[in-house]
Amino acid sequence: MNKKQLKIAVFHNLPSGGAKRSLYTYIQYLTQQGHIVDVFIPETANEEYLPLENVANNVIKYEVKPSFIREKIYQIFSYVPAIIKQVSVNNVMKTEQKIAEDLNNSSYDIVYCEQDQYTMTPVIFKYLKKPSIYYCAQPIRNEQILKKVNNQKTKAGIFNHPLIKPFAQMFIDQIETRDYERDIEFAEYSTNILTNSYFTHENILRQYGKNSRVSYIGVDNQMFTPLNLERDNYVLSVGTCIPPKGYDFLIRSIANIPQKIRPELVIVGNSSDQLWIEYLKTLAKENKVELDILTQISDDDLIRLYNKAKLVVYAPYLEPFGYVPLEAMACGTPVVGVKEGGLRESILHNKTGLLTQRNEKDFANAIIKLLEDQELWNKFSANGVKYIESAWTLEKAGKRLLNNMYKIIEENK
Repeated sequence: MNKKQLKIAVFHNLPSGGAKRSLYTYIQYLTQQGHIVDVFIPETANEEYLPLENVANNVIKYEVKPSFIREKIYQIFSYVPAIIKQVSVNNVMKTEQKIAEDLNNSSYDIVYCEQDQYTMTPVIFKYLKKPSIYYCAQPIRNEQILKKVNNQKTKAGIFNHPLIKPFAQMFIDQIETRDYERDIEFAEYSTNILTNSYFTHENILRQYGKNSRVSYIGVDNQMFTPLNLERDNYVLSVGTCIPPKGYDFLIRSIANIPQKIRPELVIVGNSSDQLWIEYLKTLAKENKVELDILTQISDDDLIRLYNKAKLVVYAPYLEPFGYVPLEAMACGTPVVGVKEGGLRESILHNKTGLLTQRNEKDFANAIIKLLEDQELWNKFSANGVKYIESAWTLEKAGKRLLNNMYKIIEENK
């Protein structure tokens, strides 16, 4: 097949975070290879974090009408569940229909779609007639464990009032059910699904009854690279500061490390839940664990933190893939992670890091092992850098994506 230059339309309605970083790097690779990449987004998409105008040929933004009622709710009440969105989801979907109609009348070879922060599977597939790809990082998650960990969070404000709480919870449950059913419906319109891990591939089969191709993401190892800095006595974890990321598990695990070698825990998040932050600070104080939580730091600062950390520790619940271990290994920092989800596909146990059961003492012992065995630490550090170079660079990830695009275009002829 002749690998011609492609004209690619990209749709996303993502927040900040790992998925947006992955999208940014994909577009960067595609444009560097000479392909035309234009981005079509509703104005609700996050373009402050890693703005795509820096790497795409064009970014076309579409208006989303605001919701008057939701804006007033946010102004009146001190706490509103995140599930109650400030914009009207119906208005977001109308905007996506307009984007689809414009793309149907365009000359693009393929439309590459990321997930939607409001509906998970974007409604755009319902209206698209061009060959398209849905990069599904995860289906909507309704695992029981997530409900349990989210219930740990102390809620405040009017929705915690004894007379209102049952009705508020019933309302939230109804919205979650509706969102789940809508995700299932919209996914049915998608025809070519790519995903980030075989773990997620299985979840897509389980939830949508649809097949998907695994197209592993990559990390910029020209940016995330060893700086040969002196290591400080802290372990690092990265990700939004919310209950499913497992930071409370990390605190309790570190509390099992003898005080004389116990490292500080540094958490970096692109955004955070303030109520959960306060809970974590209290938990850390009770367990005599030094804790520092940072938000919205620069990439340069993040890279320095990776390079100065003794280890990266990572314990989210059933993480679909996880960018963090790749960034850590690229910087030559060994990883201790829970043996769940996509982490089993990125961390090489006993080669680039250690994987344990979700057991606080086991996790603590893995940290101790690497803190005390410098020879093993050095081995894991060197292996991690080589491992990223061999399989997880942006170029390799970009080639995987591009090959899938050519296959899908050929299949749609």
